[in-house]
Amino acid sequence: MNITRNNVDALNAVVTVEVSKSDYAGKVEKTLADYRKNAAIPGFRKGAVPMSLIQKQYGKAVLLEEVNKLLQENLNTYLVEEKLDILGNPLPKVTEDFNWDVEDYKFEFELGLAPEFKVDLAAKNSLIQYKIVADDKMLNDQVARIQKQYGKLIAKDTVEEGNDVLGIFASEENGINNRTTLSLDVFKDKKTAKAFIGKKVGDVISLKTKGLFDDDHKLMDFLAVGHDAVHGLDIEVTFTIDEVTTHEPATLDQELFDKLFGPKAVTSVDELKAKIKEDAEKQFEQQADQKFLNDVTEFLIANTKFDLPAVFLKKWIQSAGENPLTADEAEAEYTKSENGLRYQLIEGKIITENSLQITFEDLKTYTTEIIKKQMAQFGQMNPTDEDVQGIVARVMSNQDEVRRLSEQVMNEKMLNLFKDKVKAKSKEVSYDDFIKAMYGELKH
Repeated sequence: MNITRNNVDALNAVVTVEVSKSDYAGKVEKTLADYRKNAAIPGFRKGAVPMSLIQKQYGKAVLLEEVNKLLQENLNTYLVEEKLDILGNPLPKVTEDFNWDVEDYKFEFELGLAPEFKVDLAAKNSLIQYKIVADDKMLNDQVARIQKQYGKLIAKDTVEEGNDVLGIFASEENGINNRTTLSLDVFKDKKTAKAFIGKKVGDVISLKTKGLFDDDHKLMDFLAVGHDAVHGLDIEVTFTIDEVTTHEPATLDQELFDKLFGPKAVTSVDELKAKIKEDAEKQFEQQADQKFLNDVTEFLIANTKFDLPAVFLKKWIQSAGENPLTADEAEAEYTKSENGLRYQLIEGKIITENSLQITFEDLKTYTTEIIKKQMAQFGQMNPTDEDVQGIVARVMSNQDEVRRLSEQVMNEKMLNLFKDKVKAKSKEVSYDDFIKAMYGELKH
């Protein structure tokens, strides 16, 4: 067998595999001999069927199968030995008049080659690494929420100042039907809040969505509409009152502090706010990290320039799935997946160049931390090491879980690398400003 390669250009190659009779003849004869031993053909004893009959009945199919096996094995070996970094899989060049009646064959395969490129993590950029701070307004609001949550709830028939109203926002025409709870101070205009005063359970109030809240994003929560729909949304909705309640706020005393954080962990309102700030900013850090990871990813895709063997990849996409695609369908699929493929290549180069590896200990440590956090959420603050490791062992025996956790560990390693090498500007923001930044509405 002889395998040669012709590089069409930097991104495309054609591999030619020449198969001679000596490569496959022995395997074909052995397979046919096995067929003969087990063939059950009327008029012949088992094992006594003439080989000419076996050859006539099964010869072509066996030849095709054995030659195909040879092709796959030797082509794969060739790609590994030549250290060819290919995209997709080799595509056989179809020859309509291929002649299987000769003894020696020649097959051609198209290859899409991975491009050569450089990744510059230290390149000049306008990226921002956000640090979200819990400001005084947020802390005071959170304290008020705690007092409300642990206070006494009193049902009422009629809406008064300071009450909460539970009901349903609806607009049949716009597909809105969302059950929610409102405090009257949520509205931008005091006239809107006054429209609720004196209303009773069962009453229906008509409202305009334009300017309903001080931030259009609140429409996402109260009306359950998507982000793209909320800006400038100007429709009429109804709000049907189901319940009216008022709260007698809980007293900020040691009993409440102990209920929230355990005995004597917090002993004053100042310590309560400090604890809320610490916990909130830990959660905010995860959100800021995810945005930074996403922003760096988008920056690298946009600024790491290289060509792809697009024609080859579209052709490969046509035949790669269970059901063949049309050229137009493959074009659409390629367009949809191109950035993902680009980042896979970029990520692979970053991982290789920076020797990012996931060890068993990395995975075990990460899984252990996750299990402990989950147990803490269910009140198990001090589980035994034996209990934790037992759960870790069960999780890591599941291949799907290991794959998912490995991706998370690698994301963490990539994030730490980006924080170290990407020259982004640091910026402290409130959570509200961070949300605006998330949607591209915060000016730098």
